[in-house]
Amino acid sequence: MSKPRVAVVFGGRNSEHAVSLMGAGSVLEAIDRSKYEVIPIGIAQDGRWVLAASDQRFAIESGELPAVDTTGAALALPSGSASLVAYDPGSIPVELGSVDVVFPVMHGPFAEDGTIQGLLEMAGVRYVGSGVLASAVGMDKAHMKTVMAAAGLPIGRHVVVRERDWRLYRERVLKEAEELGWPVFVKPARAGSSQGISKAHDRASLERAVEVAREHDPKVLIEAAIEGREIECAVLESLGDEPAIASTPGEVKVQGGQEFFDFEAKYYPDQMSLTVPADLPEAVAEELREMAVRAFEALDCEGLSRVDFFYTPEGKLVFNEINTMPGFTSLSVAPQLWAASGLSYPALVDRLIQLALHRSPGLR
Repeated sequence: MSKPRVAVVFGGRNSEHAVSLMGAGSVLEAIDRSKYEVIPIGIAQDGRWVLAASDQRFAIESGELPAVDTTGAALALPSGSASLVAYDPGSIPVELGSVDVVFPVMHGPFAEDGTIQGLLEMAGVRYVGSGVLASAVGMDKAHMKTVMAAAGLPIGRHVVVRERDWRLYRERVLKEAEELGWPVFVKPARAGSSQGISKAHDRASLERAVEVAREHDPKVLIEAAIEGREIECAVLESLGDEPAIASTPGEVKVQGGQEFFDFEAKYYPDQMSLTVPADLPEAVAEELREMAVRAFEALDCEGLSRVDFFYTPEGKLVFNEINTMPGFTSLSVAPQLWAASGLSYPALVDRLIQLALHRSPGLR
């Protein structure tokens, strides 16, 4: 029997383009080539789909972020078809054959937000990870908090700033934000990898922070600062009818005196530390794992997610956010949490592919 064909898709038209490549490089190294046929596919910043060049770079080198090499053959995914077609300039299109599953190692807008998932649903292609709704709501931090509050999870106080609000009612927005108390964190509502996030201590720095966030997204979230340790937990869908399972929780800390997790803290060496298991009372760790699964199920997530919490000095857990396609290098938090829970990175990659292969396309 022929091996299942797995298309690993990476890149995308957003500021998390490089983060996607770093994760895809790890996935491509980890996939068992004796078990799967692998097709690496990049989406360039201009939206072109290409077969990955043989010398495609996936890692940060000399401080330079990786990007999709567009010298590879251009691709198209015909609507209603699970086949990829390669187009080389000046040649007849070459049928690449049926793709059994797509592994979209992609983050941010036009990727993790339900858009790539919707495209694959229309083409009838199975894929790794959550569906359209879970991906879209998980990407929008404002709607995410609404859903989690409805599911009974404790969330922090916040203000949502839409583009029209900022243009027409700026004074009202600033007053509402001030009522949260200083400092506040300002972030794009639909971006990840800590892009565009600032900490504001007064009205002047708040206005600057909103403008920085608006460079990434016209919809902005202003959050009250929560004193507490940052604890993260990964959740994995079951292969059978059993409920999703949660990993051992881990605590993340920023090194070098930084105030919060910016891009450099997450993706540059020695900027972040992860302690697994987190030093928590057993009852708190169990409560956190239960809450992580509840967040996963509240969004109808599939595959893998990472759920982030604050653990306050008073011993309370506060939901921060859920990532439906978390950072996925072998050194990223979610894979490390599963490794500490007994599931290696290659085994995790295989599990996600198998979950996708056993999932029916369409409504479910």
